[in-house]
Amino acid sequence: MTSTAAVAPAKMPRRPRRVGPALRYLAALVIVAVTVVPLLFVILGGFRTTAQINQSPAALPEPWVLSNYATILTSADFWRFLTNSVIIAVVATVVAVAFGSMAGFALSHYRFAGREALYTLFTVGLLFPLGVATLPLYLLLRQIGLLENLMGVAIPQAAFSLPVTIVILRPFMTAIPGELADAAAIDGAGRLTYFWRILLPLSRPALVTVSVLAFVTSWNSYLLPLLVFNDQSHFTLPLGVATFQSQYSQDTARILAFTALSMVPALAFFSFAERRIVGGLTGSVKG
Repeated sequence: MTSTAAVAPAKMPRRPRRVGPALRYLAALVIVAVTVVPLLFVILGGFRTTAQINQSPAALPEPWVLSNYATILTSADFWRFLTNSVIIAVVATVVAVAFGSMAGFALSHYRFAGREALYTLFTVGLLFPLGVATLPLYLLLRQIGLLENLMGVAIPQAAFSLPVTIVILRPFMTAIPGELADAAAIDGAGRLTYFWRILLPLSRPALVTVSVLAFVTSWNSYLLPLLVFNDQSHFTLPLGVATFQSQYSQDTARILAFTALSMVPALAFFSFAERRIVGGLTGSVKG
């Protein structure tokens, strides 16, 4: 007589828990909360009165007050600050991208003694903060007569944007096949023609990236305009916000409205070029 032994059921292999994606989503939510919630507080606070904010800081506007934004949008000071910021940011961006693209072209397509040392020097410039150069920069601007001048802020800002511009553009331009330059030379195109008509259009994602970085950096600059300008008619928006806060220190709602409006141009410019920024940084890393 044979006995049959009970067969234990086979254990199903446990599926590994997918903790990684959950942590990534959690980190993304935390970052969004940290960055977006303060912006919403500032924007929505401009649609309230100071009494409402003091009574319940985190509440929604009830009722919605439009007078704060209307008062600022009809103020001549706000538009003067905005115009100064636009002029400085545009000049700084154009100068940084123009000289940075030419330097990136030379460092990526020409071989000469000291090329890598020069590129390393620009890389080290990323570690050089503006605060270290505050005093010598102020003395230099005073000697050449650029105090109380918009160019006294735009040109130094372009200089401080050059390192990151070159560091991004050079690898991107290096990744462009050299056969294109040979084909252009066979067709009779010179170096400048190749740079202007072929290399720059192919480097458009990287150019957009460095343009956005230079523009936003210039737009948010506070220390350099504070050193150069004493006349309020030359103030940029960051200085205008500080001045507005000192003048209307008791009107929190109007200060929040002014701050929200000062952020709109930079946020709009950044949002418009957001997709191209990722492409430009990806191309520079691959290069």
